[in-house]
Amino acid sequence: MSQISTQEPSPTTMSFEQTIGAIASAHQQLTAQAGKAVNLALTLRNWLIGGYILEFEQAGSDRATYGKHLLESIAEQLAAKEIAGVAVRSLRLYRQFYLAYPQIRQTLSAELGSLFPDARKWQTASAESVEPTLPIDRLLSSLSFSHFVELLQIDDRAKRCFYELECVRGNWSQRELKRQIGSLYFERSALSLDQSKLSAQTHSTAQTQAALTIRDPYIFEFLGIKPQEVMGESALEDALLDRLSDFLLELGHGFCFEARQKRILIGDQHFFVDLVFYHRILRCHVLVELKLASFSHEHIGQLNTYVNWYKRHMMEAGDNPPIGLLLCAEKNHALLDYALAGMDNQLFVSRYQLELPSAETLQRFIEEHLKNA
Repeated sequence: MSQISTQEPSPTTMSFEQTIGAIASAHQQLTAQAGKAVNLALTLRNWLIGGYILEFEQAGSDRATYGKHLLESIAEQLAAKEIAGVAVRSLRLYRQFYLAYPQIRQTLSAELGSLFPDARKWQTASAESVEPTLPIDRLLSSLSFSHFVELLQIDDRAKRCFYELECVRGNWSQRELKRQIGSLYFERSALSLDQSKLSAQTHSTAQTQAALTIRDPYIFEFLGIKPQEVMGESALEDALLDRLSDFLLELGHGFCFEARQKRILIGDQHFFVDLVFYHRILRCHVLVELKLASFSHEHIGQLNTYVNWYKRHMMEAGDNPPIGLLLCAEKNHALLDYALAGMDNQLFVSRYQLELPSAETLQRFIEEHLKNA
C-alpha cells in the first residue's frame, strides 16, 4: 500500500471543503491587512497634518497674519476643500500627536517622506527624553488612531508607555484601553504586591479589537463613509429605523429628514443620534432614539444629553429648543417619551403635543413591525 502524501493539496486536487477553507482564510487575512492599512494611513495623515501646522507656526512666511486664529483659518480652508476630520479640536489634537510621537518620522517611506517639509531641521525629536517601550512601527501596526487619542490624554510619559505596552500585548480595543485607564490600572499595578497576577486577571477579561475596525468614527470619516453605513446595531434595528424615518415623513406633520446615525462629539467621545429631523411647523430639531430593550433611566439620560447638545450647538436664530423622542421596545411592548430639556414655554409644549405623532400611533407602529420581524 502506497503512503499517503502529507503535502498540501494542489489547486486541482483540493476538495470542496478545502476550497471553502482556503477562500475563508484568504478573506480573513486580507481583511485584516486592509484594516491595518487603513489605520496606518489615517494615523500617518493626522501626524503629517500636525507636522505641517507646527512647521508653519515656527517658520511660515506669513504666520504673523494669522496669529492665534491659525487653527480656525486652517479648519475653514480645509473644510471648503471637503476634507474630513479637520475641525479646530482635531487640528489641535494632530499637533499634539506630532509632538508626542516624533519618532514616527523614522517609519515614513520615501514616498511619504517627500510629503514632509524639509525646510527646517527636525527639532521635536529631543522633546521626549524617554524612548517608547515598543518600537514605533510596532505601535503603528497595532494601534488605531482612536487608541492614540486615548493615550494622548496621559501627560506622564512613563504611564503612557505602560498603557502602550499593555494595549499591544492584550490587543485591546479602544474602548477597553479607555476603560483600563479609567480603572487606574497603572496605579493599581504600581501598588500591587502581585503584579503578574493582576496583569493576568486584567487581560483575561479585556475586550480585544476586531480585525477590521471600520466602525471607528475616525476611520469612516477619513474614508468618506456615511455613519449609517457602518453604525447599525442589528438588522432588526436597521429595518425599524428605515421604516420609522419613512413613517414619520408620511405622517405629514412637517417632518424634514436631516440625518441618520448623526455623529456628534462631546468632549473626547463620539456619540450617534439614531434619527434627526427638522420640524418646519414647530421650527425645531426632533431627535429620535430607538432602543430594542425595555426602558431604563440611562436611555432618557442619553437622549437628554443629545437634546442639550443640539440646543447649544445647532439652534439658530428663530429656532425653538430641540425635542427628543425616545422609543423603547421589548417584544410587544412599546414605551414613548419626550425629552423636554427644560423647556418652559407652555404654548410651545402644547403645540408640539398637537403636531407630533401620538404615543398610541407610534406604539402601534413599533409593535406591528416587531411582530412582522
